[in-house]
Amino acid sequence: MKIMEPLEHGSFIPLYHQLKDRLKKSIDSGSWETGDKIPSENQLMDQYNVSRNTAKKAIEELVQEGILYRIQGKGTFVAKPKLEQSLMGFYSFSKVLKDQGMNPKDIILKVNETEPDPKVREALQLDEGETVVEMKRLRCANDEPFILESSYLPKRVVSDLNQLDNVGQVSLYDLLEQKFNVVVSRAKEAFEPVLIRKEESRYLKTEEGLPALLLERIAYEVNGTPVEFCRSIVRGDRCRFYTELT
Repeated sequence: MKIMEPLEHGSFIPLYHQLKDRLKKSIDSGSWETGDKIPSENQLMDQYNVSRNTAKKAIEELVQEGILYRIQGKGTFVAKPKLEQSLMGFYSFSKVLKDQGMNPKDIILKVNETEPDPKVREALQLDEGETVVEMKRLRCANDEPFILESSYLPKRVVSDLNQLDNVGQVSLYDLLEQKFNVVVSRAKEAFEPVLIRKEESRYLKTEEGLPALLLERIAYEVNGTPVEFCRSIVRGDRCRFYTELT
């Protein structure tokens, strides 16, 4: 078993937090790689002279953060690195994946014309009676589902629903420009933490109740007209967003 830096039992920093930090450093340094099995709770208890609750809490927090994962009856393992996305500017999920060496794939689950709910109507500044095109899709990287996404576009913008069949081969914004002469120039996004619900877990192939991010985006045309309202459930164990402060 890998010998890590000992814990400081007299420190004001809780032992579980110190142990969590030691485990994470071993992963970040490459001492443990994706798929490697980490020491069991019993082994950590013996090596660091800590209680089972301390070892269990350190591991559980790393599992919740998507750094480790458990397989029942086999142990705890190092998870795949998270997809990282900067919030410093306008971005395309497909382009982000390609830039990080992954293959993007969109699975279209539903495309239909529908009445917007009040939040969608307000976000898109729709007149009374205007309808929207709802497109629900599962966004994948290397065939692994990352995001469950519902986009709403004014029907007056998307005149032919059949044109959306190409989304997946071409990004939505590229398609809007090529087929409908709509150029998306900026977007406003809001994030909040949520827990994955049962229906979402089936699509995302993950456990119900795991942390996720609810992302809501309003995309604007060059002239400032909103042309898309999007709700996305982003897997918290596979994606990480960051910004830089200066």
